[in-house]
Amino acid sequence: MSIGRDLPRGLQLLWPALAGIIQAASMAMPGSGQAHGWLQILSMTLLASGLAKIARPGFRTRSAHRQAAWFGGVFAAAWLAGSFWWLYVSMHDVGGLPAPLAALAVMALASALALYYAAACAVWVNLAQGLVGSRPGTASALFAALWTLAELMRGRWLTGFPWAAGGYAHVDGILSVWATWVGVYGMGALAAWLAMRLALSGWRLRTLKPLIGLGVLSWGLQAWGPVFTTSAGESRVELLQANISQTAKFDGASGIRDALQWYDAQLRASQQPLVVAPETAIPLLPQHLPEAYWSGLQQHFARSDRAMALVGAPLGSLAEGYTNSVLALGSGDRASYRYDKSHLVPFGEFIPPSFGWFIRMMNIPLGDFKSGDWDQPSVVWQGQRLAPNVCYEDLFGEELARRFKDPATAPTALVNVSNIAWFGNTLAVDQHLNISRMRAMELGRPMLRATNTGATAIIDHAGKVTAQLPRFTRGSLVGSYEGRNGLTPFAVWASAWGLGPLWALCSAVVALALWRRQRP
Repeated sequence: MSIGRDLPRGLQLLWPALAGIIQAASMAMPGSGQAHGWLQILSMTLLASGLAKIARPGFRTRSAHRQAAWFGGVFAAAWLAGSFWWLYVSMHDVGGLPAPLAALAVMALASALALYYAAACAVWVNLAQGLVGSRPGTASALFAALWTLAELMRGRWLTGFPWAAGGYAHVDGILSVWATWVGVYGMGALAAWLAMRLALSGWRLRTLKPLIGLGVLSWGLQAWGPVFTTSAGESRVELLQANISQTAKFDGASGIRDALQWYDAQLRASQQPLVVAPETAIPLLPQHLPEAYWSGLQQHFARSDRAMALVGAPLGSLAEGYTNSVLALGSGDRASYRYDKSHLVPFGEFIPPSFGWFIRMMNIPLGDFKSGDWDQPSVVWQGQRLAPNVCYEDLFGEELARRFKDPATAPTALVNVSNIAWFGNTLAVDQHLNISRMRAMELGRPMLRATNTGATAIIDHAGKVTAQLPRFTRGSLVGSYEGRNGLTPFAVWASAWGLGPLWALCSAVVALALWRRQRP
């Protein structure tokens, strides 16, 4: 039986592609930047409905595998390309890569990552045949497990690129309450289970009872659930945003001089106890700065024990290697504090083996950094323990959770310094803001975001944006944040085992399905 006769060709092409585009839109809608969890559930339900049709009796196994892989692959490629299409801007508009090659690179990345989901769908159809009609709950759990394993593989293997994981669509929805318990991947698993359950329910009340139960439980946790953290006191902060385009940022005639002058003036003029400048706010290595520039800033903050600055800057040399770092300016021990970015961006911050030719085609300054240690301490300031992370690092909640192993030294606030100017005025800004919000919800900590072009914002421990600077403007955001003590359930298990519990649980579900399939 051919693929063309199994399902209409238009369904094979349009259904999964449309569903994938809907999933991409659910992460951050054009115009508002708001995430919509219901759209993500809708997109997954469309995919699940197609897979359920394939898994029902009457399809030859080999043909079903091909169709399921095609469905999952097309869905994921459309979703991923639609989510991070702005990589084209960084490669072509900023990096100078020819437009056809930049577009091809985006599609190649999306298609390669889509293979995880294609495999998950093919395996599900293989194992779910016979379960779809008789055991919809088991079939739904199996789909959620396989889909989550695909998400975990994408997020961890080959350095990991988990941007636009399904759970991010739920930062504002009813499933957001689960971030504290199971994190973004657990939320994605719940959404996948929900979608397949809807696809298999036939909208009969009896089969919808588990879905209603999940909704009631989620609502109950939102209204009356336990609070795991307590106040560590309120503090003031000033976040700087210079709004220097990426094409001008490393231009010595304009961008570098502009950055040095503006940040120097703003740092010295700040009246707040904490002032934060974004990633590579100082775009030169210290040894290349004008004479007395850095020492002058150090002396300014060393004279007072009432103010401290955190400033993004590159460090190092050709001999010892370069780091993408955050430096503290202050008195006492704070003057020697330094945080080096540990999770680097492939192609942007380090060159994967055999890809030097690709990097040489683009104009990327300081494109080969070395990683910092994974367990770097927080900087202690005015009763708060501030844990910096640099740009892309807040995409990895399980890595930030490593700093929460000891409740006595766990951060009371997270500080993200970023430069999203690489991607222009695109949805990357909104998507990254939602990623930071998810980290705040998972770990129960405020997130202070100082960015070059946006979104510079203060996010509270519940993931709510309490203050935000207009994007693509020059200025500073002054506001208050409340540090928090105590550990969320996610922080407890992720700090001890990383994502191991999710890997183990999902693998156990798949292993049980395999065992049951092999029983006579």
